[in-house]
Amino acid sequence: MNVRRHRIPRASRMTGLAIAAATALGLGTLSACSTDSAAASNTDKFDVVASFYPMQYLAEQIGGDHVNVTTLTEPGQEPHDLELSTKQTAELGEADAVLYLKSLQPAVDEAVSQSGVKSKIDAATLTKLEDHGDVEHEHGAEEEHAEEEEEHALDPHIWLDPVKYREVADGVAKAFEKADPDHAADYRKNAAALTKKLDTLDTAYEDGLKNTATKVFFTNHAAFGYLAERYGLTQEAISGLDPESEPSPARIKELQTEARADGVTTVFYETLVSDKTAKTLASDAGLKTDVLDPLEGITDKSKGDDYFQVMESNLSALKTALGAK
Repeated sequence: MNVRRHRIPRASRMTGLAIAAATALGLGTLSACSTDSAAASNTDKFDVVASFYPMQYLAEQIGGDHVNVTTLTEPGQEPHDLELSTKQTAELGEADAVLYLKSLQPAVDEAVSQSGVKSKIDAATLTKLEDHGDVEHEHGAEEEHAEEEEEHALDPHIWLDPVKYREVADGVAKAFEKADPDHAADYRKNAAALTKKLDTLDTAYEDGLKNTATKVFFTNHAAFGYLAERYGLTQEAISGLDPESEPSPARIKELQTEARADGVTTVFYETLVSDKTAKTLASDAGLKTDVLDPLEGITDKSKGDDYFQVMESNLSALKTALGAK
């Protein structure tokens, strides 16, 4: 089955008001390696600024004791629409490296392009991004023509596929080795340990989702296209790549019909955006609800303390919803 098509996410912009507000609030951090953004520069370690949690986790796991990692996205903040303070932007240029995922956070892309940071590591260049299309189906010649005119974005949610995340991890390790050759052996060792765990996770997903009553699952936004493609599933998203976009009434009706046709039992929502639409759809269609975490940040609402724990929780939720045998 194919993953459905989705629309381009809207780009965020840095407004003067947003910059002022963000500057006043300061930079929060998820990092276990530092307590504030100022620590991202001029330390005796290899200083890495990560754009959001999946990049932060890679930097910490691969870098180990040799890196000082800070993140641009605060705990609980939805990363797609991140806006940066002038302080954050300035500090980028003082770091030894920045690890980011181009196209996910437009404000970060702009700041990185204008910064003088020594090593710019774009995760999007370390694996192949794909166009998973538009969540809305075509109905009639007029809409088909409109779809032909529309330019689709590449799906950036590569970290939810353990195989693609491993490819990124390998690339990050090589970039760290080049930028900080004194600790290259340790970076290789740490990366090998991480990729071994990712291989185990991939096997768990493959085995756990091989034999299920249905292959279709509903999500709040189209974050799970790579995961669905990897394990032979079909993601049906209420919204597109942008979690804040509003679905059309036609889309909601379409999902209600598909739920009956494909034996869908559950509508998944996530912790960093509103669950209102997902729960309304579930109520109207007589379906259950559960969390399928796109792992864009770890909070006290996350079902796990790190990437692997949350991915294991996601697997358990999918197995239940899909009727794994």
